[in-house]
Amino acid sequence: MRQDILAGGMAALWLAACVPGGPPVEGPVTAPAFDAAAVTAPPAEGTGDCWHESRRPALFETVTEQVIVTPEQRDAAGALIRPATFRSETHQRELRPRQTIWFRIPCLADTGPGPSFIASLQRALKARGLYGGAVTGEMDAATEAAVRRYQAASGLDSAVLSLTAARALGLISVAP
Repeated sequence: MRQDILAGGMAALWLAACVPGGPPVEGPVTAPAFDAAAVTAPPAEGTGDCWHESRRPALFETVTEQVIVTPEQRDAAGALIRPATFRSETHQRELRPRQTIWFRIPCLADTGPGPSFIASLQRALKARGLYGGAVTGEMDAATEAAVRRYQAASGLDSAVLSLTAARALGLISVAP
């Protein structure tokens, strides 16, 4: 009897899961592409924005191909006499050239004086599991490494905090 009740209950749950309706489940919220705000031309002077210049390294891909040295040989009946022989050739292909980019960074007017902004940055990175050090308010090597890890996941490989990343971390309000 108890098995019948359990089986009936499981069938009801299974059928209920198949009924259309209800709010759609949204995918996870991802961080914005931080490199989307990068520009490859120097920013105009006097815009009032703060910028950082960075070098983006070239990106290469190693390609290995099998090249036939001697083709296979078959007799008149189609039976294999000698298999083909191959050699590997490896070469590199440039996917993206080295370039200089500029991206906006928080200005002093956005962050305020003193170590409180860096301490907030450290707490935000610690909450995301990217920073394991003490909250000191100092931009040390561990904080820079955590900033690099956070931004690299979204396309900007830099230890300098971008304005887009600062906004995504909730450290600076989004402009109207």
